[in-house]
Amino acid sequence: MCGIFDKIFNMILESNTICAIATAQGKGAIAVIRVSGTQTKEIVAKIFRPFKMSDNWLDEGYKIHFGEIFDGTNVVDSVLVSIFNAPNSYTGEDSAEISCHASQYIQTEILRLLVQNGARMAHPGEFTQRAFLNKKMDLSQAEAVADLIASSSASSHHLAMSQMKGGYAKELKDLRAVLLNFLSLLELELDFSEEDLEFADRKQLTDICADLTRRVEKLVNSFKLGNAIKQGVPVCIVGEPNVGKSTLLNALLNEDKAIVSSIPGTTRDVIEDTMVMGGVTFRFIDTAGIRKTENEIERIGIQKTFENIDKATYILVLVDVNSDKQLVAQTISTIKKHTPDKKIFLIVNKIDTNPDYKRQMAKADFSELSENDSVVYISAKTHENIDDLINLLLAEVNAGNISQDDAIVTNFRHYEALNHALDSLHAIDEGFQNGLTNDLISLELRQVLHYLGLITGEISEDEMLGNIFAHFCVGK
Repeated sequence: MCGIFDKIFNMILESNTICAIATAQGKGAIAVIRVSGTQTKEIVAKIFRPFKMSDNWLDEGYKIHFGEIFDGTNVVDSVLVSIFNAPNSYTGEDSAEISCHASQYIQTEILRLLVQNGARMAHPGEFTQRAFLNKKMDLSQAEAVADLIASSSASSHHLAMSQMKGGYAKELKDLRAVLLNFLSLLELELDFSEEDLEFADRKQLTDICADLTRRVEKLVNSFKLGNAIKQGVPVCIVGEPNVGKSTLLNALLNEDKAIVSSIPGTTRDVIEDTMVMGGVTFRFIDTAGIRKTENEIERIGIQKTFENIDKATYILVLVDVNSDKQLVAQTISTIKKHTPDKKIFLIVNKIDTNPDYKRQMAKADFSELSENDSVVYISAKTHENIDDLINLLLAEVNAGNISQDDAIVTNFRHYEALNHALDSLHAIDEGFQNGLTNDLISLELRQVLHYLGLITGEISEDEMLGNIFAHFCVGK
């Protein structure tokens, strides 16, 4: 055992029991202090006196005990204490939670008493790290704990809960099981190479490899949706100057975020804000109007517009219903030329100024639009049909259809490992086609197993583990 595991177990030998405040800093009514380790009960008994005393109260797990924290003859606070017996606790160890009043002084005093009686302050993420080491969860589920705490919308919460419940972990476990069986058949043949025995049909192995490739590709492709839901779906608002981009941003956010003016080129920098709609966080980005200009600052703003188009998941191309169709077609062509594969929403604005708007400008009039693109008619000024635009965006994200069994990748570390695994799977497929020997194919298979294992923690790199848990909050 080496590296991070040596450090962890040396730390455990030095002081097995840890404590930390588990609630957020700041003013509040209640704070929770967590304790975990083999000495939990002994330490808590030294500083807590239940009002209803019984000989075995410390062994009565999963009950709430009302009493007082004391320091000698002084009462620090009236508190509630919950005892969780190993292995049926979050960390897999004997644990306790002390609910006290949220006075900074009270919290500090309770921590001081815990440390004075044999505990030590926990490091960031150490409670979850112990849960991982005690096999209460795999590494992907442990990372989902951090995502759950950081979730700010129904969709990001749903994804984090799904991963914590093990839907994603189950898919990875299934993949590893198939790979291990695949590898055992190949290596069995290597063991009997002199007898020229064949334990697996090459066609069957090729089919298995193709199926594994499809499944890993599906996970890799899910990262775009998973990351967008976790970080907020980026939606870029683009178009010619004075078509109402800033007015649309304000309408979507329900506040005057951007300056609205009739002077062309008012927006020269990127304006961005988030909004939770239908349980999904969207990041709306208002950009400088696309046009030829001699103004250096405006040119920089237009350059940033194209940079944000590259980063966006969806593009709202805003046009004025009264604009010349040739000018509109030119705007669409400019965007399509820059990013041909992204979905475009052609937003026909200012319909309040033209009652004949649907005949004036229809999707059929623009050959530049693909079948996948959509057209929405709105008035950003009067908010007419803004709900239609929101519903179209929500339907496109389609986050509500994610079930607890869906395997959606939200973590870049996982995405990177899966891409490496996919590279090795492609190499295996090429190996079968080119008659590569079993020993070389086995090496690539072990690489796939290695990268999948890095995600779940079945194969752990010291530096990686330390980095993951260091970014957790203290008390978790």
